[in-house]
Amino acid sequence: MSHVKMYTTAVCPYCVRAKQILKAKGVTEIEEIRIDTLPEAREHMMSITGRRTVPQIFIGQTHVGGCDDLMALDAKGGLVPLLQSA
Repeated sequence: MSHVKMYTTAVCPYCVRAKQILKAKGVTEIEEIRIDTLPEAREHMMSITGRRTVPQIFIGQTHVGGCDDLMALDAKGGLVPLLQSA
């Protein structure tokens, strides 16, 4: 299964929902980077994604986007193949 990295904050309901979706698809480990406790991580996230909101989700080297993007990818059948790619 591909490595999953997610930029999050402590009280983000969209982050919680994204983690639930990923776990339901069989993801057992998510590298979570808390931008509310690491200001330099927020800057890095914004520089690589061009976005300020969380979550920002990466599966392998692919930037999926936020929770809505993750749900849209799942709805069109693209999430599981992305998770299974090496």
